[in-house]
Amino acid sequence: MRPLDPRLLRYASAARRFLVAGSLISLLQAVVTVAFAWFLSQSIAGAIDGRPLPQIAAMIAWLALVTILRAGLVWSQEVVATRGAAAVKSQLRGQVMRAVAERGPDWLATRKDAAVATVVTTGLDALDNYFARYIPQLLLTVIATPVLVAVMLWHDLPSGITVIVALPLIPVFMVLIGWATQAVQRRQWESMQRLGAGFLDLVGGLGTLKIFGREHRQSTRMRAVTEDYRQRTMAVLRVSFLSGFVLELAASLSVALVAVSIGLRLVDGQLLLATGLFVLLLAPEAFLPIRNVGTQFHAAADGVAAAEEVFEILDAPVTPDALEAPSAADARAVRGLRGALQLENVSVQRGTDLVLDGFDAVFRPGELSVLSGPSGVGKSSLVAALQGFLPFDGRLSLGGEPVSAADRREWLAWAGQQPGLFGGTVADNVVLGERSVDSAVLARALDWAGAASLDPEIRLDVNGSGLSGGQAQRVAAARAIYRSQVRDCGVVVFDEPSSALDEHSELALIDGLQRLADQGRVVIVVSHRPAMLVRADHVVRLGRILRSEEDNRVVA
Repeated sequence: MRPLDPRLLRYASAARRFLVAGSLISLLQAVVTVAFAWFLSQSIAGAIDGRPLPQIAAMIAWLALVTILRAGLVWSQEVVATRGAAAVKSQLRGQVMRAVAERGPDWLATRKDAAVATVVTTGLDALDNYFARYIPQLLLTVIATPVLVAVMLWHDLPSGITVIVALPLIPVFMVLIGWATQAVQRRQWESMQRLGAGFLDLVGGLGTLKIFGREHRQSTRMRAVTEDYRQRTMAVLRVSFLSGFVLELAASLSVALVAVSIGLRLVDGQLLLATGLFVLLLAPEAFLPIRNVGTQFHAAADGVAAAEEVFEILDAPVTPDALEAPSAADARAVRGLRGALQLENVSVQRGTDLVLDGFDAVFRPGELSVLSGPSGVGKSSLVAALQGFLPFDGRLSLGGEPVSAADRREWLAWAGQQPGLFGGTVADNVVLGERSVDSAVLARALDWAGAASLDPEIRLDVNGSGLSGGQAQRVAAARAIYRSQVRDCGVVVFDEPSSALDEHSELALIDGLQRLADQGRVVIVVSHRPAMLVRADHVVRLGRILRSEEDNRVVA
């Protein structure tokens, strides 16, 4: 990532506001620094020259005021940086979540979801150092350093020229150090990603590992990954300390050159004491920002690496049929759609494979429709197309209104094969972030899902653990039912909702799905279960699996 990547300004508007405010504060800091050096040098020179106390007291009063103002600007810079970092992180996280939603589960399957989670959480949190320490010093370098050098040239030309000649040495050292440390920092970031992804994968598969008695073997692997991350981190710290030493040494020698020059000319009487003190006080301030840029870059390295990962996600190409957020008026119109769901000559492709071709079907409101067929025939792909996660050819319409892959699915409620539960209460998992909870609708949703006996206040652990497989399935079904009630969804889709249910629970769920259809909704269930097929009002059977472009007809 460059010192200030333009993509940061494109994807996070808060970064633009932060830069404007930071630039203004940096300019004020430069002015205040010049005033501080001026009043301090005049006060010291006046005391040495034996000026009356009232004259010196006025200078001291101004010096105190400028000192207070300088401290206030430093505090303001911290506040602006902290708030700017929080706003930028929030916007980037929102952009990534929207990008993941636009690209769908097929795209996410090509990346490690644990790695994406690490980037969006821990990785972006490291932007705090980038905004709080690195960017302010970068702004000071661009704005304050030229102002200070110009003032030094005005008051003492030799000192100004010395600073101009010495200043480029520090960026040269920074570039050389950057080349040496770039690979080290990249390896450390990759090591952290492996550690985070490995830990999340281990937690997710711990139950399976324990069943087969392999849980203890993973401790060795995790210990090795942790040790690798520790070594990478220590390597970065070593380089950071060495680079800080080099930059401090270069800046100190440069200031020493200015100090020696001023001292010699003061002895010869070629320079006034007040002017010499003023320029000598400004010299370290001229080198300080650019020196701190190199030092703070290492502290912001993790955030920079995470931002690059985020930009790779956001810059990834999107299919032409990717989701686009409609206006509020369009969203309301889409939400109110009702009527028959009709598919005409619909074809769905995953990558280069044509998984569904020429599919025709009509799903009518008030009917319990079951979608059945052998594994691999394209049932899940059809559901993904209905959700807008996969582009499709052909015509999809609801109530006579055409629906494209780019439309938001406000009219659709869905429960997948995986329940997708999270830590919290059963009620939290059912309502799934709704701003207000309708207790009556919540109880109805659980009842229709065959989970009336399940207490909504039961608290689940991470990944929704604490329920049996059948209970988790019914909570997921209740989630879709709840959404259909509070959002007035015209279509509700269930993907294998009863695969883990016993006969009694399955019959209770089927009764609930029939009640849902009786409300005038299109209810589609992907299932092989005999009980579901017997109770269905409408059965759509997908035919043979496509093997090539020549064998490309799915029979409904």
